Amino acid sequence: MMYAVIVTGGKQYRVQEGQLLKIEKLEVGDNHSIEFDKVLMIADGEQVKIGEPYLSGCTVKADVVRRGRADKIRIIKIKRRKHHMKRMGHRQWFTEIKITGIKAA
Repeated sequence: MMYAVIVTGGKQYRVQEGQLLKIEKLEVGDNHSIEFDKVLMIADGEQVKIGEPYLSGCTVKADVVRRGRADKIRIIKIKRRKHHMKRMGHRQWFTEIKITGIKAA
């Protein structure tokens, strides 16, 4: 089975064809296709290609399935003995993609 390691949004992801993946927000609309050119590694069975830092000519294609916001995380900051408590929440934006193809050079 062929897989690749790509970089997007400051994170690294191991992806395979047909996989659904939630990544950091990208400025593209729904039902668009995108192409990742920052490929760190491609493996096809026993053959492994590793880039220094990226592989030239290798791309991973994906379709945008949807965009949205993740579940809320709650943050509570307390200063003891000061009668002070601050509550905050955060919902991170994400883009869900489906990997459609991995092209090795």
